[in-house]
Amino acid sequence: MTSRRRSPAARGDLSRRRFATALGLGAAATRFPVGARAAAPPSERLNVALVGIGGQGAANLAGVKDENVVALCDVHESRAGKAFANFPQAARFTDFRTMFDRMERDIDAVVVSTPDHAHFHPAWWALERGKHLYLEKPLAHEVEEVRKLVDLARAKNLATQLGCQRHAQAGLRAGVELARSGHIGPVAEVHCWIRSSRGMPAEPTGTEPVPADLDWDLWLGPNPARPYQKGFAPYDWRFWWEFGTGETGNWGCHILDIPFWALELGHPLRVAATGPEVDPRRSPTALASRLDFPARGDRPPVRLHWYQGTPPVLAEKGLDAAAAKDFNTLFVGRDGMLVCGFGKWRLLPEERFAHVQEAPRSLAPSPGFHREWLDACRGGSPASCHFGYAGPLAESVLLANVAYRLGRPFDWDAARLNASDPGAAALLRRDYRAGWEIQG
Repeated sequence: MTSRRRSPAARGDLSRRRFATALGLGAAATRFPVGARAAAPPSERLNVALVGIGGQGAANLAGVKDENVVALCDVHESRAGKAFANFPQAARFTDFRTMFDRMERDIDAVVVSTPDHAHFHPAWWALERGKHLYLEKPLAHEVEEVRKLVDLARAKNLATQLGCQRHAQAGLRAGVELARSGHIGPVAEVHCWIRSSRGMPAEPTGTEPVPADLDWDLWLGPNPARPYQKGFAPYDWRFWWEFGTGETGNWGCHILDIPFWALELGHPLRVAATGPEVDPRRSPTALASRLDFPARGDRPPVRLHWYQGTPPVLAEKGLDAAAAKDFNTLFVGRDGMLVCGFGKWRLLPEERFAHVQEAPRSLAPSPGFHREWLDACRGGSPASCHFGYAGPLAESVLLANVAYRLGRPFDWDAARLNASDPGAAALLRRDYRAGWEIQG
């Protein structure tokens, strides 16, 4: 397979500028409160195709259902059955390559919600063909893939959104605003965590016939061919390095979004991680990683810690056990601390900040996470998790896994996409099986 096959110019020739002029969407991001919807008139709706429509794909389908859903693609018929039934007008596909070959002219925007190992190829095909793209986290399976998608989206000037849906929630935004408010002073240390022990799934034993409703070869996609075994599809792929990125890839983009947004972080300079003995095939049940970021203007360098499990720093800072459950982020500032999450926050020490009853409200409310992207596709302002913002976030999440799997810290040269430890190179990129090569 090569990505060079092209159909004639896409229907997307209805340019973003033309949409913006016709619809007056320049200020769309501030027009509606969070979660509000204002469906576009039929003549102005986007033609949207979706690749992966079970699980999170079904939720993303609900987010774009008021557009023209023209194509649905999934390798697992029973997982996709409800979506197929609810959108009988949409063309059905098993192979996204066939979908693009047959319908390129009819597609304006694409939503990709496949397993991590299968993110890159449909996303690349969409961007190469000039389609706006909504892509689930952690953007791609490898760091190099993330960078290629970010660069291509920028070169094509396309509207993008990474699936960090909590970015639109008022509770998360409150934490961001409080971290920026100056109450706790400059921040040089942040701790983030997910209270989970998921990982190290049981090894499958034996092989068995492929389920009749699953195209196993297409599910494997660019990965090496292997016999079908239970324990990978439809979900536990997440905890196998061959297919997934563990709980770090699962939750990292959601939770690290808070300090990335609040402190305007970019690419780290150094990455380190510790944890249980590395299993070459499966993700761990616990780990602790650290990413060091440079100073930004008059703001100090930041040491960002990520944990799968309960971080020991909570007890060290005098926080009770409930804090590990109620929150997921601790900002340590010069003048105090902020502990927050997706819905709650607390400034510490509490007696010092008793006068702070609510977070500032300087951030414009989101019209809804999917709506942000749809408005951007029509020529409005970029969505809040566009790839320019989310690319460094996704790379950092994946780099934390690289450091853990490597077992050694390394310096990171983001401009050259290069680690100081040569051993990291094999974990930053991958080869694709014959027929799935990408030119570019």
